[in-house]
Amino acid sequence: MTAELVRGQNHPLSQSRLEIRISAGTPVAAAAALGDENGRIHGTQWVAHPGAPVQPGLEVSRQAAADHRLAVDLDAMTDAVHRVSVLLALPAANAGAGPARFGSVAAPFVAVTGLDGTEVASYTITGLDLESAVVALELYRRQGAWKVRAVGQGYAGGLAELFADQGLSEAAQLAAGIDEAVAKGLARSVQAPPPRTPEGDRSRQAAAPAVGPDQGAAPQGAPGPVPPAYGGQPAGGQGQGGPQPAYGGATGPHAPSGGPVDYSHPRRQTSAPPPPPPAAPPAQPGQPARPVAGDATGWSMEERLYNQVWGMFEDLARTAAAYRSAVDFAESRMDKELEQALSDPRSRIGGQGDAAREAARARYTQLVDQARVSLDRDLDQLVAESEVVEPALPPAFARWDNPCWHAYRVPMEIPMALRLGDLRLPEAESIRIPMLLRLPLERGLWIDSGRTDSLDGSFTDSHDMRRLAMDTAVAHAARLLAVYPAGEFTLHVVDPAGSGAQALAPLTQTGVLAGPPAQGAAGVTEVLARLTQRVDLVQMALRGGAPDALPPGFDTSQQLLIVNDFPHGFDDRAVNQLRYLVDEGPSVGVHLMMVADREESAGYGPLLDPLWRALLRLTPVPDDHLADPWVGHAWTYEPPAVPPGSEVLRQVLTQVAEARRTWNR
Repeated sequence: MTAELVRGQNHPLSQSRLEIRISAGTPVAAAAALGDENGRIHGTQWVAHPGAPVQPGLEVSRQAAADHRLAVDLDAMTDAVHRVSVLLALPAANAGAGPARFGSVAAPFVAVTGLDGTEVASYTITGLDLESAVVALELYRRQGAWKVRAVGQGYAGGLAELFADQGLSEAAQLAAGIDEAVAKGLARSVQAPPPRTPEGDRSRQAAAPAVGPDQGAAPQGAPGPVPPAYGGQPAGGQGQGGPQPAYGGATGPHAPSGGPVDYSHPRRQTSAPPPPPPAAPPAQPGQPARPVAGDATGWSMEERLYNQVWGMFEDLARTAAAYRSAVDFAESRMDKELEQALSDPRSRIGGQGDAAREAARARYTQLVDQARVSLDRDLDQLVAESEVVEPALPPAFARWDNPCWHAYRVPMEIPMALRLGDLRLPEAESIRIPMLLRLPLERGLWIDSGRTDSLDGSFTDSHDMRRLAMDTAVAHAARLLAVYPAGEFTLHVVDPAGSGAQALAPLTQTGVLAGPPAQGAAGVTEVLARLTQRVDLVQMALRGGAPDALPPGFDTSQQLLIVNDFPHGFDDRAVNQLRYLVDEGPSVGVHLMMVADREESAGYGPLLDPLWRALLRLTPVPDDHLADPWVGHAWTYEPPAVPPGSEVLRQVLTQVAEARRTWNR
């Protein structure tokens, strides 16, 4: 049962590995400070903050957000640490933008949970007024056991006053560094994916603009897994690897309006809860619980699986970060011990120095072995979970070799997300996390055909890379066509030199294209002019508040343009039209998939750079280019591959084409 704490109340902790979940009505910066028996901070290295998010046993977010998840491993704390204080601050308080005091926003909510998401204790921080920084709660050691205490101590002077009160001599410098790191994060922030409709209705509304430019987070939301950011943290959410929420003041019912502040928690649901997820079968005594597909929260099995996949992404990110942090700590400790042992010249001559070196190396090995045992235990659990989740995924989330594609039928509604490939880390080569991208698309894709080698050391020449890139683009496009209802997704192709004819055969032969691939400069000009005109028409209709005033027979489906062999066949006008489609198209359902070599395209210089940065880069071979700003990992992306000799892609596209013909009758 969750203990709902009030200010000053404490509660025992029975677990050492915890998660601190923070929800606020506005973006806040989160940090964690380590203290000794008297609560004193002994230096800036005792503080985990957005500029230095990882400390031994601690991980915090790298940027401001309305929701945070902080990872804490109490067993990894050194003996000198007796207190862990969780700190919150308003990032815009010093910038003159957004709320400057906690009294003008909804009361922050903080919860201590286990790794399985079970709440241990929670605390709603009420009673704040002029404060712009607050010590939310603290985990403290008492007689060998850890407890949590609700603090709620605010500081009108912000983080500088807070750190000074904690006994830190470099308080002002550290506060300024945190402000700078948060400001950089705000400058790179992206909006969250559009909210889901309340009744689970995920069907696309005609001519409705999408909200925000990307994902993810998460990722987007991707990996978020987003990937990462996978470019970011994955979409869908709130600490699930997706994009961070849009930054700004409080909104909705919790926004300040001159009256009293509503202290109700902004994330608490007032409607009926979703049905409970499947229960795991009872585990044998002393054994971990057996995983079950769909055991995350959600209103449908699809949403549960989506949340479970992102939970697996978070678990793998955290456990790998904890292992790397432990190894770094062991190395720094060994270096310090060796430096101390050799600082005395007398110890360098006799056997005393050798003994000290051996002891330091032995302690290093012991610490690394302990960290590896914890990592292997967590990886075993993730492998077991992956083995039950992967076969249960619906087609939109599944690999091409999943048997669910053999029972494929054209769907009646749009799914939550789409699988763009897999993500993995070097510490866990056997685990593949699906990279899910929220739908509808909120940014285009760049399939990079310019790499000449792969992570396994095999050599790939430029001709093979271009072929692989087009195969990858076709696989992505086929999946998009497959997950949309009939008539809800239209595909165009620009292939100026006709070099992609072989790779495009599954699309052209099954008849799923809106028209033959456009070739030559004239074909490029015609397609780009038609799509830019479409964007202009829809934007004018929306701005005028008359979406029904579009021309009769206007196609309101989502549009995707595949561009092959860029920049061949493109002049400056065509490049500007591409940039226009990238910037303005997603909000009205027009998306771009570029298949190009970044180096070959560099000749356009500043004209092309914004186009490159606006697209999510994917590769046709495994590559570790996707950055995760949440914990700083570089995730290895593996593109979706159709099994050799399989006809599943053509079979799926044939059904899509037949459903489209039936729908058009």
